[in-house]
Amino acid sequence: MKAAALFLDRISFALNRIALSGAVLAVLVMVFAASWQVITRYLFDAPPVWTEELARRAMVWAGMLGASAAFRYRADPTLFPGMLAVGGNLGKLLAVLRGTGVAIFAIPVIWYSVFGPNMMINLGFIGRSLGRQADMIPVSMAWFTSAVPIAFTLIMIHMIAGVVTRLANLEQAEEQKQKDVME
Repeated sequence: MKAAALFLDRISFALNRIALSGAVLAVLVMVFAASWQVITRYLFDAPPVWTEELARRAMVWAGMLGASAAFRYRADPTLFPGMLAVGGNLGKLLAVLRGTGVAIFAIPVIWYSVFGPNMMINLGFIGRSLGRQADMIPVSMAWFTSAVPIAFTLIMIHMIAGVVTRLANLEQAEEQKQKDVME
């Protein structure tokens, strides 16, 4: 169990690093697009039409990837923040309850992002977005809407790793998570 918990925690850690890099990149894209709009609007009196749309889409990616990272770092909003300090069997039960709550919310989001009525992929959230394009950017909306299921999948991976780590009594993995926050 401890080997599996360490393996899951390492996967969660690696995916979180990628998500954080993506979130930072998305924020930089958002800042660039907004800055370029301001510069071209006030200096040249001719702002390009794509900057506002690009900034909006980058904000969605930054927010979704940032939310998954916040969940990994346990910086997400919670009703009972002291729950993490509870040890023993009660702490394990609380971790499983938290995981169950996350799963109840995340699984339908992931499911309906992929599948629509009668399990038809083309009627899922992403499938419906494939044929649509952004107003000012000629790119399929699926590139933007896929941020939702990707972020929720990351949250599910972080949740599973966290619960398994807690159940395996891996204090070192918990300490590593705290060190990750400090970096």
